[in-house]
Formats: sequence, structure tokens, C-alpha cells
Amino acid sequence: MKDRIKVDEWERRTRTPLLLLAACFAVAFAVPVLAPDASTWVHTVCRAVEWAVWAAFAGDYVTRLLLTRQKWAFVRGHPLDLLAVILPLVQPLRLLRLVSTLVLLGRRARNAPQITLTVYVAGSVMGLMMFGSLAVLQVEREAPDGNIRTIGDAVWWSFTTMTTVGYGDLAPTTGLGRLLAVGLMLSGIALLGVVTANIAAWFISRFERDNAEEMRQTALLEDLTVEVAALRAEMANLAPSSRPSVPEVPGPSSPTRP
Repeated sequence: MKDRIKVDEWERRTRTPLLLLAACFAVAFAVPVLAPDASTWVHTVCRAVEWAVWAAFAGDYVTRLLLTRQKWAFVRGHPLDLLAVILPLVQPLRLLRLVSTLVLLGRRARNAPQITLTVYVAGSVMGLMMFGSLAVLQVEREAPDGNIRTIGDAVWWSFTTMTTVGYGDLAPTTGLGRLLAVGLMLSGIALLGVVTANIAAWFISRFERDNAEEMRQTALLEDLTVEVAALRAEMANLAPSSRPSVPEVPGPSSPTRP
């Protein structure tokens, strides 16, 4: 119990700083993609910021692990977090830093009590679309047979891919680009399922509230009917005793014969 309190306190204190670091990561990832001809020092700074943000999220995972007494249970309960921490070290690919940071940020955001499901889903959709567009543009822009050359093409491709429409006018030609397409399609299907389930749950709860209100009103009418019937029966029982008594008038006596 004390371990859980310590972890909750750590997460509460680091939630805002990690969110700001995630915003810095978004800028550092977007600048080299949108401005590939920028100076070398700009690319170097952006790369350093990406590694620094990933290191901060990795340090957050390690700290939560150290604060937990049952460390093996924590590792088994957070396999994606561990994978997101290890993968960029094994293969220092820029896209792996992107994926690992998104995974770590998403886990922390999903556990935040003040973030509702609607806000989380909307943020996930926007984040995946933005980073998916940047990632596919970086991969496909220099491909010999690639047709995704501008950020507009990349955003349109991400939108049609996440919604599983797939018009086919734009498509990745490299292996890494197709791998990104698979990830976006799976993410889009999952998020669409969450949105559909959320809308269905809202309608069901609305119908249940209306049904409960109708049942409450019906029960109230039945109770009133029973009370009115009881009052009528009580009035019927009191009616004879409440009438005024009328004195009997003696009738004329018959004459006596002599």
C-alpha cells in the first residue's frame, strides 16, 4: 500500500513536466522533417532533445520500478513500457525513439485521473495523425518511387489510413513506410472501436436513465392509487357514524274500543 502511494505521488508530480517534455519532443521531431535543409547544428540540437526526452521517460519508468517493492510484478504489468525503454538502445533508429516516447506518454496519460476517455481518444488521434504524417514523409520523401512528397500529401495519407478508407492515390513504397501504414491502420481500427463503444455506452446510459425515470413515475402513480383507495375505504367506514341521529316520532295510536 505504501509503495502504491509513493508511485502515485511520483506520477502526480511528474505528470506536467513529462507533458511539457513531450511537447518539446514533438517540436524536435518535426523540425528536421519539415526543414531538411536546416543547418547542421539545428539537426544536432533536435536529435539531442529527442534523446533527452526519451531518457526522461526512461528515467520515469526506472524510478517507478525502484519505488515498487514487487519489481517483477511491475515489470510483468508494464511490458510495453519496458519494450519502449529498451528498443531505442538496441537499435538507435529515430522512429523507434518516436514510438517509444508515444507509448510511454500514452501510458502515463491514460492513467491520469483527470483525463477522460474522450480527451484521451481525441489526443491519441491527433498525435498519431501528426507523428504518422511526419514519419511517413521522412521515410517516403527520398524514395525513388515514392509519391508522398509534401506534408499535405502525408496528412491526407495518414487520415485515409487511420480511417481505413485507403483511396489508393497515395501509398508508401518502402518497407518502413508500409510498416508505418500497418501501425496506423491498427491504431485507427482500435481508436474507432473505442469511439463507437463510447457512443453506444452513452446511448445505453441515456436509455437506462429514461427507463429508470419512467419506472419511478409508474411506481409513484401506483403508490398514489393505493393511497387514494385506502382513503376512500376509510371514508366509507366513517360515513354511517358521522350522520346526525333523527329522533323517532311516535305514530298515531289506534283508538281503543269500549
